[in-house]
Parts: sequence; structure tokens; C-alpha cells
Amino acid sequence: MSVKLGVAPIAWSNDDMPELGGETSLEQCLQEASQAGYTGVESGGKFPKKSSELIPKLNTYNLKLCSGWYGANLRKNSVEEEKELIKEQLKLFKDCNSPCIVFAEVSGSIQGDPNRKLSTRPKMENDEWKIFSKKISEMGKYLEDQGMPLAYHHHMGTVVETQEDTERLLDSTDECVKLTLDTGHLLFAKGDSKKILENYSGRIKHVHCKDIRKHVLEKSLKEDLSFRDAFLEGAFTVPGDGCIDYKPLFEILKKKDYSGWLVVEAEQDPKKANPLEYAIKGFNYLKKILNQTNIEIDQK
Repeated sequence: MSVKLGVAPIAWSNDDMPELGGETSLEQCLQEASQAGYTGVESGGKFPKKSSELIPKLNTYNLKLCSGWYGANLRKNSVEEEKELIKEQLKLFKDCNSPCIVFAEVSGSIQGDPNRKLSTRPKMENDEWKIFSKKISEMGKYLEDQGMPLAYHHHMGTVVETQEDTERLLDSTDECVKLTLDTGHLLFAKGDSKKILENYSGRIKHVHCKDIRKHVLEKSLKEDLSFRDAFLEGAFTVPGDGCIDYKPLFEILKKKDYSGWLVVEAEQDPKKANPLEYAIKGFNYLKKILNQTNIEIDQK
């Protein structure tokens, strides 16, 4: 088996906080992602929305589009409305041969609100869960039929945040609904990535390798910080720079024959954490652990 290594542009430019890396060009991001060793990059706010413009840029730096975020509002919108809203991004991802869309429900999310403590994040009652799960299944089937799998991203500050939320979503939706496992978000929510990998391997389509600085995590939980304050404090970092041991996780991936993308993602202040330096650090760590677990890196 082999995996591919990608990186998210959020280390260079933060779409939720444009003042972080706002002056950094897309070209710098792509050049440094390639320089660090990655063969793929997720989409971001500075990326062209038309494939005729994006593909040449990616080709210049020998990069592929390895997915990207889509924030849905299915708690408010109908499935038909959401299909219309995702249409432009769906076409872009299909044209670029992306493996999936990283899909997350953001209605009521507090992830971008500096005044909302994480404990006040939105939650759904049983009746809403049933309606929501049905809608997610419908979107999953639609995107599957389009050749662009829905890979749901559990995320701090949203209605699907914890391991329990994630398992409930997978248990109550059809097989067409896949998962983006984010190691950092799951640990932040006091979850266990190993259990998700063991029990839901067939649903995992995409993996975000995000690490956590343990002392910042403990402070964030103790003081009930907002999501924004937590990452500005330095909660997130690249693999190899935090407290997550990826070897046991990769051993499970090997056993389950995972052959998708591993994407380094760590929102940090680029003035405090040089994006190229940290991209290289994350790449080298993953390369080392993959070598230890006898998983090849596909560099095509």
C-alpha cells in the first residue's frame, strides 16, 4: 500500500482570519508546499475558482488538488438548495480530479467567534439529528453519483465535534457518507483517533494530520477558550511538534489498507510559525513514521 502527502494552505494564509498571512501570495504557498516535498495541496480562499486558472498554477509547482473545505448549512437549507450552493466548487473539484470534498456543517458554528467559549457550541436534539442525518445521506448519495465523495469533517465549535457526535453521524447515515478524520480536532474534543480508525476504517476517505501542543490544549480546556483564542495561543501544530504519536495510527492504516491522502494541516500565526519551516518539519516526521510502519509514499 502507499499514501500521498498533502498540505493545507491555512499555515500560509488563514481564510477565517485574513490578517494572518494576508500578504502571502498563493504562488509563495504553492512553491513552498512543493519545496517541502508535498505532492498535493488543499484549496483555500486565494485559489482561483475556475479550473482553467487553477490547474495551470498547480501544474507549475507539480501539485495536485487533494481536496478542500466546504461549509454547509443543511440544518437550515434544503438538500436542493445545498446542491445549488456547492455546484461551482463541485465542478472545480471534478475538473481537478480531487479525491473528495471535505464537508462540514457550519450553521450555528462558533469556530470563528472570539467571544464564544467552546462549551457553548451548538448541539442537536434527537429529532433534529434524524432530519440532519437524512439530509447528509442525500448529499452523500448526490456527491457520490457525481464522482466526488463527501468526506465529513468533525470540527471544534460545530454540531459534529466529539467522537460521540462523529460515531453517531456515521451510524445514522448511509455508506456513501465518508469521513475526514482530523487527529487534532478529535484529540481537542477528548476523542480517540485509534478507535475511529479501528471501527470505521471503511468510511475513512481522507485524513488531516494535525498535532496538538499538550500544554496549550490543557489551558484551552481548563479556561474554556474560544476556538480562535485556542489556536492563537498555539494549540495546533504540525505532526512531530506536538503530543500525538502517529505510529500507532499509521499501523492501523496499514492494517486497514488505507491508500488515500494524509494532509498536514495546522492553523498557526505565520509570523510565529514560519509556514515553510513547519511544512518541512511535518513532512519529515510523517516520512519517518511511514517508513517505520513500512508504508510507501506515492510521489507521483
